[in-house]
Amino acid sequence: MRVALVTGAGTGIGAAAARTLAEHGCAVALVGRREEKLREAADGLGHALVLPADLEDPAVPGALVEQTLARFDRLDVLVNNAAVIRNGPFEDFTLEEFDHHVAVNLRAPFLLTQAALPALRRGEAPAVVNVSSSVGSIVKPGTTLYSITKAGLEYLTRANAYELAQWGIRVNAIAPGPVDTPIHATYLDDLEAGYRDLARRIPLGRMGEPVDVAAWIWWLSSPDTAWTTGNVVHVDGGQVLGIPEAAGG
Repeated sequence: MRVALVTGAGTGIGAAAARTLAEHGCAVALVGRREEKLREAADGLGHALVLPADLEDPAVPGALVEQTLARFDRLDVLVNNAAVIRNGPFEDFTLEEFDHHVAVNLRAPFLLTQAALPALRRGEAPAVVNVSSSVGSIVKPGTTLYSITKAGLEYLTRANAYELAQWGIRVNAIAPGPVDTPIHATYLDDLEAGYRDLARRIPLGRMGEPVDVAAWIWWLSSPDTAWTTGNVVHVDGGQVLGIPEAAGG
């Protein structure tokens, strides 16, 4: 049985990814800050390990790998999904906010992949899937901190894909567009109006659902995609193509 470690697994994309991986026969270690949400996400998954943790602490990634190996004695798939986001004018961002975004969105995936490397080298069809964002590729005012960390994560994906290929470890990223997850409530004052605006910017006409992204997380970690590495797949309803023009415009 392959084993997957998923960060940000208590809700949204991470919870859907954990469920999808379990449905395809994986044991799953679920990582997140809120133990209650993790236990809800792990309910019914079968072989599951709940690991409450704050990824801002640089000592945490190594400990998470150790705990996963202590329980399952292997690690085959790493999903770096956890992220924080705060939007606002560039001039208003503080050093504390900068450090927080970098620590969770970029440093944690770096350290987790590094800590997982010895186990992944022994794994079955080993794979790392990083969850980026469409705003790692397009400019959206107000998202500077979040966006630069996601752009950095995409570079880390390509660099790791090249360097870790010698051991057969594949590294890919998914760049979702706006997905209906709790993260939007952390920066939108009017959630309903914000969702309408987000959907307006998507050629396919709707926001994504967590399962839309989870399906790709499984696909890119599956042995069936064994000759695919170093890619950033946009799962965004076409958002990176630009805002749709009004009919007849």
